[in-house]
Amino acid sequence: MIVRMGLIQKRADLGVAEFRQHWRERHGPLAGRLPGLRGYHQNHVVDRRQRAINHPRGSLEVDGFSQLWFDDLPSMATAFASEHVGALAADEANLIGDLKLITAIPRVVIPTPAGVPLLKRMSTLKRRPDISHEVFQREWFDVHSMLIKRLPQVMGYTQNLIFDRALGRNRPAAYEAMPIDGIVELWFRDGDGLDAAFGSDAGRTLMSHAGEFVAEISTFLVETHVVV
Repeated sequence: MIVRMGLIQKRADLGVAEFRQHWRERHGPLAGRLPGLRGYHQNHVVDRRQRAINHPRGSLEVDGFSQLWFDDLPSMATAFASEHVGALAADEANLIGDLKLITAIPRVVIPTPAGVPLLKRMSTLKRRPDISHEVFQREWFDVHSMLIKRLPQVMGYTQNLIFDRALGRNRPAAYEAMPIDGIVELWFRDGDGLDAAFGSDAGRTLMSHAGEFVAEISTFLVETHVVV
């Protein structure tokens, strides 16, 4: 399974409510028609504070994260070569001011429980300049994921390891043009649970380890709208 994510900034002339409504009600159904799509979620950013952590934040700002899951790269390529893409791309001009695209390998570390309302935080990670991609992956997958499991009140955790980048459609980008290495999905019951987790001894150990391989963490609280 792979996931294609859009890091979306709304058009400057659109209000937040107008952007969210158009994305949910008009753009979402268009994307939902892509063949081979295994799932499609919209994550609407509701809070950009660097809440509960003391770590340098990157310059990336977004109004939403889209997530589209496919079985593999050929399935994704077929979907974006289909007849449905024309209408989808045309509608992007109605709501998107800037679009960055990444493709990642999702790794579910702590599955989220079904049917339980949860608070979701998404974070972008940029590795330290002295850390290679291979070392970043090893530290994130092998060590950091184990430390996350020790956090109190964590209800779900997924790592998305980025392997491809684009600055909009059909504009492949080098790492230097979009220097983020991973996207975190982290769930709690509520904000108090988030604060308690990172304020705990386990939380302090976790963030100490993050400093060993991560240069920047940019956090966003999101409201998720499930389309497919």
